[in-house]
Amino acid sequence: MNVEAPLALATTHPDRPGLEIRVNFGVFAGRGATPAEIDDLARDLIPAVGEVSIVAEERHELSGESEASLSQVRIEVEAERLPESPGEREALIQQLVAASERWAEACIADRHAEVSEL
Repeated sequence: MNVEAPLALATTHPDRPGLEIRVNFGVFAGRGATPAEIDDLARDLIPAVGEVSIVAEERHELSGESEASLSQVRIEVEAERLPESPGEREALIQQLVAASERWAEACIADRHAEVSEL
């Protein structure tokens, strides 16, 4: 059976994750995150939440007056993976943000591209 996946899909009401963390990776690293680096990040986050979705994306924002391109990493955690208690939820969020920052800092220290290199 030959099933072809569509090239483009439209979604009008996407399900929202319970938590989304955005890492401005490219601004500081001067490059996008590698698949191996994403795997490292997942290994750091999974013990805290059990399951996580990580999207490494190159984002372009364009208008008639300006253009911007950035590489970011988006971490999504479904709502059912978050504690119900506001205090526990905030503690977990702080833990995940801190882990994400440590991961990004380690990646940047390991391999940083200067803007002039791009």
